[in-house]
Amino acid sequence: MSRIAIIGGHGKVALHLARILSGAGHQVSSVIRNPDHAADVSATGATPVTADVEHLDTSALAELVAGHDAVVFSAGAGGGSPERTYSVDRDAAIRVVDAAAQSDVRRFVMVSYFGARPDHGVPSDNSFFHYAEAKAAADEHVRASSLDWTVLGPSTLTEEPGTGKIDVGGSSASVSREDVALVVATALADDATIKRTIEFNNGSTPIAEALA
Repeated sequence: MSRIAIIGGHGKVALHLARILSGAGHQVSSVIRNPDHAADVSATGATPVTADVEHLDTSALAELVAGHDAVVFSAGAGGGSPERTYSVDRDAAIRVVDAAAQSDVRRFVMVSYFGARPDHGVPSDNSFFHYAEAKAAADEHVRASSLDWTVLGPSTLTEEPGTGKIDVGGSSASVSREDVALVVATALADDATIKRTIEFNNGSTPIAEALA
């Protein structure tokens, strides 16, 4: 059994993940900003923790994640203003990485997106540009850290039921949110995924085999 903190605990992927991890016997702390979402989190078997990671400094975040065995960052501004996108998807993510290191929480999984990189190629006048910039910066920060990190890059997210099968690499297509959660859970349990960036779509290979 592990203690796992999920940052962005009311997101759709995070709710799937909390259910999967709790069902496997892990202790899950799902961090949410809005206390009204606590019931949804509790229904997954996770413990809701109300905290606004966007406005907590590194020391406060270190207290939040202390005592856990792993942190999953799955928070996002959700298409808000560019300022909020940078505030959550870049700055808060970077502080959580630093907080995990400060609290000696070694295992860290960053949920990013397929194609995230400094040379992402998104034009500056495209509405997606700020998100691409923010995620690239956050991903680069965790890669440069001392943590046992994994960066996951799912393609376009869908609401389809999970199949438990993916394909790694290739071109960006689509993947169900439930399968993204299954990939996160599998990565957490597989040290072979440490120090790797894994981009994936729904596919035909069982997840554990695809990540090996």
